[in-house]
This record gives sequence, structure tokens and C-alpha cells, in this order.
Amino acid sequence: MIVGVPREIKSHEYRVALLPVGADELRRTGNKVLVERGAGLGSGIQDEEYEKAGATIVDERAEIWARADMIIKVKEPQPEEFPLMRENQILFTYFHFAADERLTRQVLESGATAVAYETLQDRQGRLPLLTPMSEVAGRMSIQEGAKFLERPQGGRGILLGGVPGVDPAHVVILGGGIVGTNAAKVAAGFGANVVILDNNVDRLRYLDDIMPNVTTLFSDRHNIRDQLVLADLVIGAVLVRGARAPRLVERADLKTMKPGSVIVDVAVDQGGCFETTRPTTHEQPTFSVDGVVHYCVANMPGAVSRTSTYALCNVTAPYAVRIASLGLARAAHEDACLPSAVNIHQRTVTDQAVARTFGLEFHPYVP
Repeated sequence: MIVGVPREIKSHEYRVALLPVGADELRRTGNKVLVERGAGLGSGIQDEEYEKAGATIVDERAEIWARADMIIKVKEPQPEEFPLMRENQILFTYFHFAADERLTRQVLESGATAVAYETLQDRQGRLPLLTPMSEVAGRMSIQEGAKFLERPQGGRGILLGGVPGVDPAHVVILGGGIVGTNAAKVAAGFGANVVILDNNVDRLRYLDDIMPNVTTLFSDRHNIRDQLVLADLVIGAVLVRGARAPRLVERADLKTMKPGSVIVDVAVDQGGCFETTRPTTHEQPTFSVDGVVHYCVANMPGAVSRTSTYALCNVTAPYAVRIASLGLARAAHEDACLPSAVNIHQRTVTDQAVARTFGLEFHPYVP
């Protein structure tokens, strides 16, 4: 199979979807790898490193898309790439279809097969190709939240950990999954007062055991509203696999929050869990609504590209090699987890949550 790795073109996206070691492994298993010139530079990887691993450097993005049987990316195809998608081509990347109807319909119309990192589910119900970026985004959410709490950034002028004699920040985390847990670890490490809300009591018990310095609360409308009043920093860390994130905070709720408090909505890729969320970029990361600063960057891990690229490729490369070497149908037949990643195949939606979101016909993928 010919595997293509185009340079990412989303605003301030510096990650790359394949490391030189991945290119080497693909080559060793009988595949050909095309890498767009400069694709790895944002992560500190030179073209020469790919060439030494056996990849071919290609100057034109269109050539990569035209020749490759499988495209490996980090972010979903951008509008400029829509015309480049083609019938029966495999696209292996993050899609987050439920937050983007236009993208969904464009991939459907192209006839390409969409294999989504974020919906691949293992036998334990975990999302192994999403987990590394959730870890990065969770830790980054506190780093960015702390920065935008500073007065020059529009925040309240609060030091996250406080100092002796002065209260630390009150950090509220909506969701106790991978993002929320990593956010809580960092916030608590800074010395902030941290509260995690989740609607899974067993998860709250677990978090209470491993983080005794973090308060856990059941997530319901009343507890959320009570915490918003106290919050200096709120992290949106809610995920429903393949579906749009639930909206837990309405615009009217912002009026109860302190002026200059900060929201970081990590769920923005799935539509966000705040009514006022809209995607932002690293170039213009924030906006304010009713005096509350919103940080809603849709590709947060792209800012720490070297860490993110290595963390991502560690988990995605084995699947890329398997698909390229065996073909999608055989790979999915041999690996019972892989069909859960197939969201669109032969102009049909094969992920139930995506189909339900847009009222489209659903047919499960059968390899």
C-alpha cells in the first residue's frame, strides 16, 4: 500500500502523523511511504530523517493525496483538502464528525473511508488513540488557564496556587475522565483548590482514592451551578464517544461567575460543553462573554507539538502498519477493536452516534 503523510494545514498545527521509525516499519512490511516536504519540521523532525527511514519526500500536497491509498493525518481534512479526497481512499486521522456536519457530508460524498482515531475502542471500553492527546490537553488546560487568569490576559489576576496568607484559585473540572484527571493532577500540584464533577459515582470513588487532596462531587445541574459561583477557572472535560459533547453550562450561568474568571473548554472538538463555546485558534485563543474569558482552541496539543507527536505516533503507528500491510478489511477482521474506528465507509455512516447526530442512515461496518 502507498501511505501518504501530508503536512498539516490547520491554523498553528505543528504535529505530524508519522515518525521516521513508523516510516521505517511501514517500509519493512512492504509498503511505500510518501511524506510532504516539511511535514515534520513543526515537531523538530527533518526531511532527511524520513529519507533515511526509507520514505520519499514529495513537494506537492496534491501529489500525496493523488497517489496514496491511505492518508495518515493528525487533524481532520480541511476545506482546502476536501477536493483531494477520493473514492476508496482510507483516511486515518482525528475527525470528530459529530461537531462538523459539513465535514461529515464531504467525506460521505467523496467515497473515502474514514477511520477515526477518537472512536477506536478497546475491549476494556477505553479509547487508546485518544488517550495520549487527552493527557496532553488535560495538563495543558491548567497551564493555559493559569496564564489567562493573569490580569494582562483579561483574567482576574489570580495566582493559581496563591501564597501564604492568600487563597489559591478555585478550579472546577467538569468530567473525571482522562482529561479531567490530568487537569486535576496539575492544578492540585500547583496548590489550587480543585473540585472534579462527574456523573459516575464509581469514577468519583476512584478519584477520591488516588487524589485525596481533590474534592469530588456528583455532576448535576445544582452542583455545577454552585461551583460556577466559586470558580476562578473552569475546565470542560466531558466526552461522549463519537457524539456531540453535552452542554452543561448555559449562557445565563455565566452571569453568576466572577468577572475575569476563565473557561477552558477541552471538549470544543466535540462541540463544547458550554453554550457559549466556539472554536478558537492558537493565534487568537480567547474571547469574552459576559466578562468570562473563554479559551476554546480546537487543537490544543498542537502547541506542544514534539511531545504530542511522539505520544500520538506511539499508539497510532501500529494500527497504520496493520491497515497498510493487511488492508482495512483483513486488519479489522483480525482486530475486533478496529471496526469501532470506522466512521464512514462506501458513502455510508458506520458510527451510530454520528448518524444520530445528523439524522443520517446508519449501517455498522462489517469487515
